Amino acid sequence: MSAVRTPPSPATPALPLPGSPVRPRAGERPWHRTVRRFQRNPLSVLGAAIILFFVALAVLAPVLAHPTERNPYLIPHSGYASDPRPPGPGHPLGTTEQQFDLYYGVIWGARTAFVVALTVIATAVAIALVLGSLSGYYGGRVDEIVMRVTDIVLAFPGLILAVVIVAVLGPSVRNLVIAIAAVEWPTYTRLLRGEFLRVRDMEYVQAARALGAGDFWVILRHVIPNTVYPILILASLNMGNIVITFAALSFLGLGVPPGYADWGQLINLSHNWITGTAGDPFTYWYTLVVPGAAIFLFVLGWNLLGDAFRDIFDPRLQGSR
Repeated sequence: MSAVRTPPSPATPALPLPGSPVRPRAGERPWHRTVRRFQRNPLSVLGAAIILFFVALAVLAPVLAHPTERNPYLIPHSGYASDPRPPGPGHPLGTTEQQFDLYYGVIWGARTAFVVALTVIATAVAIALVLGSLSGYYGGRVDEIVMRVTDIVLAFPGLILAVVIVAVLGPSVRNLVIAIAAVEWPTYTRLLRGEFLRVRDMEYVQAARALGAGDFWVILRHVIPNTVYPILILASLNMGNIVITFAALSFLGLGVPPGYADWGQLINLSHNWITGTAGDPFTYWYTLVVPGAAIFLFVLGWNLLGDAFRDIFDPRLQGSR
């Protein structure tokens, strides 16, 4: 008696796992595939949501916290009492010492964080595009000089070098941005120089040279567009680190003037009250938790978003994702 054969059941498609390759679909546009890659990682979506929240705070700062001073970045304060006041009417997040409003400081501090981080990134990338391009494209003596200068800067601890620069130039927001940019540009320059070394001898660059294109046109049209993605990934990951450095210098009293809307200075105004009172160590918890939570969420959002950008733009993953 012959065995009864059962017809094979149709294979059940396996559910995609987070981080698994995203196969291109027929007729799908590149930006559709990019969105699908982004949506496959829930942490990336969370990072984007956090950053969009801070963008909304920065854009809507004049509406959410109406300025009362000529300079909107100066935090209004009611009186000069030394003891902070808990959250209540008129001060939804409480006040720091000298009665600076925490709500106003956190809202406008978001705009300060974006202004500082984007300015530092733009300055560092601009320097890297000039020095890294010359160093990686021409090599030789130019490369040797640029790399030795970057090695000298990288030999110093970043925070200590920034403190020295601010101490020489004087405490101000502009000088603080200069100090942080002076610490950040060597990293971008070395990264871009390495990408130029990888790309400059590829076939399409050699073809452009053979057709008579000048060095400036080859660098601008053919090399930079194919080397800029690692810079964008590094910039997104560094946004949070720049804010932390800015906050650290402000906490040390080397950054912004008193009463300026900056998360680091808000923490500086709370350092005398971290231990609370003898009977209750959490009496003034809001003076530290509120600005600390703002810094933590801002850095977390950019780190998660930077990981997403790395997965999307890394050319080594383009063939399988």
